[in-house]
Amino acid sequence: MGNLFCCCCCSPSKKPNEKSPSKRFSSAAQAGLGASNRWSRIRSSRRERSEDELIQEQAIAAALLFQHHQQNGTLPASFDRSASLRHPPIGGSKKQHNLPRSSSSRARSLGDALLQPHQLELKVEDLETNHIVLVHGGGFGAWCWYKTITLLEEGGFKVDAVDLTGSGVHSFDTNRITSLGQYVKPLTTCLKGLEMERRYVSFASLFAILVYFGALVILVGHDFGGACISYAMELFPSKVAKAVFVAAAMLNSGQSTLDMFSQQANSNDLMRQAQIFLYANGDDQPPTAIDLNKSLLRDLLFSLSPAKDVALASVSMRPIPFAPVLEKLSLSTEKYGSIRRFYIETSDDECIPLSLQQSMINSNTPEQVFRLKGSDHSPFFSKPQALHKLLVEISKIPRQKSND
Repeated sequence: MGNLFCCCCCSPSKKPNEKSPSKRFSSAAQAGLGASNRWSRIRSSRRERSEDELIQEQAIAAALLFQHHQQNGTLPASFDRSASLRHPPIGGSKKQHNLPRSSSSRARSLGDALLQPHQLELKVEDLETNHIVLVHGGGFGAWCWYKTITLLEEGGFKVDAVDLTGSGVHSFDTNRITSLGQYVKPLTTCLKGLEMERRYVSFASLFAILVYFGALVILVGHDFGGACISYAMELFPSKVAKAVFVAAAMLNSGQSTLDMFSQQANSNDLMRQAQIFLYANGDDQPPTAIDLNKSLLRDLLFSLSPAKDVALASVSMRPIPFAPVLEKLSLSTEKYGSIRRFYIETSDDECIPLSLQQSMINSNTPEQVFRLKGSDHSPFFSKPQALHKLLVEISKIPRQKSND
C-alpha cells in the first residue's frame, strides 16, 4: 500500500502542450515487444528441451560405458560415484547457486513444488547431525539418489550414497554374494570409518577441555535397503542418530525380506511377472540372484517417474543377490531398538503396496510415519522435492525428553 501511494503522488503531471504518442506507434511498439517475448520463450523452451535431451544421452552413455568396462574387466578399483553430482553448499562460494530445475518433462504437481533452501528454515548447527547416509534398494545403486544428493548438499548437509556389494559401480559379481553381511559390507565399512568429532566443552566459563564425541549419521534406506540399514543399526547403534525407511523393508527380528514379500505374493501379479531367477550354480541348485524384466520396470517401480529417469534405471539396474533376501535378521531391543525410526510411505507403490507398508508399520511401530502422496516406488525420481522436504523435517525432530 505504501509503495502504491508514493507512486500515485509522485507521478509527473502532463504538460498542456505535450502531445501524447500516437496510438499507431504505441500499438506497434507493444506488438513488437510481444513478438520479442514470444521469441524469447520459444528459444528458452528449445534450450531447456535440448538440455534435457543432453542429460538423458549423457546418463545412458555413462551407464553403457560402465557396462563395457565391467564386461572387459577394466573397471577402476575405486571410483568417486558422486563426483559429478556434488555441488558446493550454500555459503561455500560467493556465487549464488540456485536449486536445479526439475528433471521432469511433466508439469510439476503442487505436491512436489520446487523449494528454495531458505524456505526450509534450516540451521545445520542446531541439528543432532547433518550427516546423511543413503542406502539404495535391491537392483538399484547410489546413482538413484542423484536428485536427493544435490538437494541435501545445497542445504548444507553432508551426504554419502553407498553402492552395496555388486550394485552400481561396485564390480563384484552379484551371483557370488552369499550373505547379508557380505552384501552390506560397503555400508558397514562406511560406518566403521566415521571419525570421532572433536568439541571444546567449557566449564563455568572458566576453562575448556577438548572432548571427543562419536560421529552420528542418519541412515536412509529404500526398498531392500531397509533390511540393510537394520543390519547396520544392530552393529553400530552408537553411530546412528535416526533411521528413515522409505518404502522399505522394516522387518522384525527373525524375519527375512522374502518373508515380507511373501505376505503379498498372491496379490502382486506384476511382481511375479517381472522376476527372473538366475541360476549361476546350475539349474539343480538354488537361485543365486533375481533380475527384473526391463519391459516391466516402469509399471513396477517407476509408474509416475520422468521418462529420462526410467531410461537411466533401465541401463543401470543390476540383479539382486538372492542369499541376502533369504537371510533372517537378528535384532535386539538394546541395539536396534534404541535407535529412533521413521517411516515414509509411498501412496501409489506397485512394488511394495501401501497395505504391505502399513502392515510392517503396525508390527514394528516407528516413532513417526509420513506419507508421500502421488509417489510411485521410487520417490527420489517421482517426488524428489517432497522427499527432500521430509528428510529435512525428520532431521530437525528433537529427541523427546524422558519424564524420569
